[in-house]
Amino acid sequence: MTTDFEALRRRFPVLERKTYLNSGSYCALADTVRDAINNYMDDRLAVGANWDVWITKNESVRALVAQLLGVTSDEIAITASASAGINALASAFDFSGPRNKVVVSDFEFPTNAQIWHAQERRGARVVHVPRAADGYIPLEHFERAIDENTQLVAVTHVCFRNGARLDIPGIVKIAHARGARVLLDTYQAIGALRVDARALGVDFIVGGMLKYLLGTAGIGFLYVQDRWVRELVPTQSGWFAQQNIAAMDIFANNPSESARRFEAGTPAVVNCYAAEAGLKIVLEADPAQIEARVRALTGYCLRRLADIGWPAVTPCDDARRGPMVAVPARNTAELFERLTAADIVTSFRDKNIRATCHFYNTEADIDRFVAELERLRDEFAPTSA
Repeated sequence: MTTDFEALRRRFPVLERKTYLNSGSYCALADTVRDAINNYMDDRLAVGANWDVWITKNESVRALVAQLLGVTSDEIAITASASAGINALASAFDFSGPRNKVVVSDFEFPTNAQIWHAQERRGARVVHVPRAADGYIPLEHFERAIDENTQLVAVTHVCFRNGARLDIPGIVKIAHARGARVLLDTYQAIGALRVDARALGVDFIVGGMLKYLLGTAGIGFLYVQDRWVRELVPTQSGWFAQQNIAAMDIFANNPSESARRFEAGTPAVVNCYAAEAGLKIVLEADPAQIEARVRALTGYCLRRLADIGWPAVTPCDDARRGPMVAVPARNTAELFERLTAADIVTSFRDKNIRATCHFYNTEADIDRFVAELERLRDEFAPTSA
C-alpha cells in the first residue's frame, strides 16, 4: 500500500505556519503525540500514581523500537538518552587487557566520542578515523585504524555536521574480521532511514526519540545483540535494571537477563506516552517508503542548490547521504536568524546551515528554502560559491 504522505502532513499543525526543515534537531509535533502528552496529564489528574499504565507504556515503547529495528524486545533497553545508553554499555567493557582500543570517527556527535575518551582513565585507548581531502571518511581509513587490539568501533550512521552517511556494512565487515564489535549511533538517521539491525550486522545501536522518531526529548534506546546481553554486565545500574523490579533487594545487584540490565531508575513516564505515539506514526507510514521520500527530497534540494550556484557540502551519492542537507555559509548564526524571521525553521552547526527533511516535507518546502537563500545569496554565500 502506498503511504498517503499528504494526509500524514496534515497531522502536524506547525506545518500550516512554518516551512519546517529542522527534524534533525527536534521534529515537528504531531496531533497524536500532543494528545498522548495530554492523556498523561488526564491520567495524573484522574488517578494520580497510575503505575500499571506507566509500566505498560514503557514496555510498548520497547516493543515498537524492537519492531522498527527488526529485533526482539529482550534486546532493547529504554534509556533516558543516547548518552545514558552508551554510558551503561561503556561501564560493561573491560579495558585492562591488550584489546583496549576504541575506534571512533571524526564524524561523531560529541557524546559518542566524549564517553569513550572518559574511559581512558579505565585503560581505554581512543583512536580517531580522520576525513579524506573531499570531506568524507572512506573505508580504507577504517581499515588502517581497526586492528587486533580494537575492542569496539563506535560510529555514527549520519554525521550531524554535514549529513554524510558512513558505509556501515563495510565498517562492520572490517571490524568483525578483526574481532571488534560495532556500536552504531543512529540518532541522525532512524525514522528517516531504515535501520535493520540484523541486515547491518552491528552489535549495538543507540538512538533517541526527539528527531525523526517524532517523539520528545528525555527518552532513548539501546539495542544489544542477544549474544552480548548476558556476557556484558554494566556497573551502572538501578532498580529497573534488575531481573525482578519488585524485589526491592538492597543487598545484591541481580541484573535482568534481557537488555533491560542496561536501564537504570524510574522511566521517563510522560516521555513514554509521546515516544509511543511517535513510533506508531513512523511504523504506520512505513520506514521503507519514508526513506524513499526523504532520499528524493534531499536529492531535489541538492539539485536546486546547485541551480542557484550555492552547492551543499552533503554528498550527492544516495548511499552517502542521510536526511540532512548542509549548506555552507558566511555568518551562519545571522543567516539562521534571517531564515527564522521568514518562517523557515532550520539549524546550524559549524559553518553550515542544516536543512533536515522528513516525510512530512514537500518539494514546495525545499523551493521556499532555496528561494530565500537565493535572495540572501550576496550576503551569506561563501565567497567561492
